[in-house]
Amino acid sequence: MRKSKGAAAFFFSPFVSSTMRPEPGWIDYNGHLNMAYYHVMFDRAVDEAFHLLDLGTDYMTARGGTTFAAECHVQYRREVKPDMPMRITIQLVDYDEKRIHLYMEMRHANDGWLAATSENMILHVDVATRKVAPFPPDIIENIATMKQAHAGLPRPDALGRTMGIPKQALGRMEVH
Repeated sequence: MRKSKGAAAFFFSPFVSSTMRPEPGWIDYNGHLNMAYYHVMFDRAVDEAFHLLDLGTDYMTARGGTTFAAECHVQYRREVKPDMPMRITIQLVDYDEKRIHLYMEMRHANDGWLAATSENMILHVDVATRKVAPFPPDIIENIATMKQAHAGLPRPDALGRTMGIPKQALGRMEVH
């Protein structure tokens, strides 16, 4: 939470988003949050965190840089139904001069149960060239501050998980 331009950022460990609720148009015919809108809610939380890193819309306008998602892995753990209050935590797992690796959890804001996780690789992009480019030194410093605040967090169990059908399940399948 920036006190003033150029002041050191303070980061919760992990970062916690504002409370969000599914919008009515996001509820699908199954009566729960459509899978696409989990991404929207995660993305809104990233916007909140990136504002603290000075990577928001002002950064793009004033400095010609932005971020693009390169890879995302979401695990849907529990249904989110209409009007449920949700919060998203963000853990900065790693970074380098051009990339940020994030892990997020969407939880019910009051009861705390886990609805979904999202692991993301985010790239820094020069808007003019549309190519991946290094973060400016002051932004790297902000990212390093966030990483330091998150250094004591445990490594999430879901991090780096691969998707596949367990081999024992293949033996049970019958195809005719």
